[in-house]
Amino acid sequence: MPIEGWIMRTLPVLVALLMLIAGGVGVVASVGGVAESPVEDDPIVDAAVGQTNVGSEETVDRTNVGSEETVDRTNGSDEVTLERLEEVEPGGTFRVLATPPGATVTGGSTLHDANLGTTMELDVNDVDAAMKTEVVRRHVENAETDDDRQRRILAEMNRIERDEERLHERQSDAVDAHANGELSDRELLDELIRIAAIADEYDERLDALDDLAAETEGVTTPDRLDELQIQLEIYEGPVREEALDAVRGETGGSEIHVETSQDAVVLAMIDEGADQYVREVIRDDRWDRGGGEITSDRAINVTAESYPETTALREPDAFGAGAVHRVTVDHEFGELRTFVSGGTDQVFVEQQRIDLAEFADFEPVNTVGDGFNVTVDRSYAGGPVVVSVADAGDEEPVEGVTVTKSIGGGDSEAIGTTDADGTVRTLSPAEAYRITVVDEPQVAVINGIEPTEIPRLTDDQQPEETEDEGS
Repeated sequence: MPIEGWIMRTLPVLVALLMLIAGGVGVVASVGGVAESPVEDDPIVDAAVGQTNVGSEETVDRTNVGSEETVDRTNGSDEVTLERLEEVEPGGTFRVLATPPGATVTGGSTLHDANLGTTMELDVNDVDAAMKTEVVRRHVENAETDDDRQRRILAEMNRIERDEERLHERQSDAVDAHANGELSDRELLDELIRIAAIADEYDERLDALDDLAAETEGVTTPDRLDELQIQLEIYEGPVREEALDAVRGETGGSEIHVETSQDAVVLAMIDEGADQYVREVIRDDRWDRGGGEITSDRAINVTAESYPETTALREPDAFGAGAVHRVTVDHEFGELRTFVSGGTDQVFVEQQRIDLAEFADFEPVNTVGDGFNVTVDRSYAGGPVVVSVADAGDEEPVEGVTVTKSIGGGDSEAIGTTDADGTVRTLSPAEAYRITVVDEPQVAVINGIEPTEIPRLTDDQQPEETEDEGS
């Protein structure tokens, strides 16, 4: 990196360190009132002071169904019993959350790679976030009494709760703008990465508040802290994490599928290093932000009913409080993480990794021509596609040939060259496409490849088509 670029990238960090060294007063002045004072006027805070456990009676659910000892903290409910709708083949398909059935969808794919401007912006924001968290920490530590410390902790939690509401609005606005054609795929992805970084900042601040409460006798944080942290994880999905690493130059660029409709966003990619298909989806139409509480028992069964083949691989674990619960299925072929909403009793967020070697939803198409035997393992829109090239004579893999993809009759774009196994991977578009294998003078083409049907959740199926009257 040129010395000028290094100086520009590290200058905010050096300045922040100097400001932190200067002491508490200087830090507060530098951020201009981040730690808002007198919190005693907050009626929510005043009502809570003096209670040893602020919040609802329901404690945090930490139910591990797969372990020998099941910890039941589901507010008096029975131990979790997984309800299966029917016998299923474990891993027979990997169902996915998608945009709503019948919705008008906007999207495509974008290559996300190193971006100096975005990296510098994120670096500056990281420093600013660290400073704000330090201000909050000192503000709480400077409380003269335990009651005052409790007030300040609760006031900061209330502030983060309001910030999360604004973050949700910001994300919803960005998704709707993309769905309406007002943001490009790259612009939406950049905005979602920024939102993820902010959510991580809030999460770290909540951790700091929890630690401060634990250090003080008679002071605890309410269950709402756990619910808030679960909600913040919604903005920090695995595709955004991979995209952030690429923007910072820590990994190579990746093709990312971006798809939206009103109140829904789908991001997907192939993690070449892990040989996994990675996907994250948010469906706001399935999230009741003002909904009632839900137990771990119910959240686990909602996930089992929605993903019967995946949950048949391994029993889910659940964690949550209040109206949102996170359910995790860490199975032998990858990991499924869902977020279940009280009020709707539906999965509204999916974060999923699937080993490509075990991906169960491929449907192959094949052609033999000009010395090549070409197989395209196709899947649904946004899903993985694997192109395999072998010698038509001895069936040995052919390495180093160029493979291109043309979508909807458009220009062909190279998706890569085949590896030692004769394969190259890409993502499926939502419309018909053409795959071409080129090693001059040899050329093999498969035209009119259609994406497969999406293996939707059991409660998110396409409505059945009805015959017209009189037909």
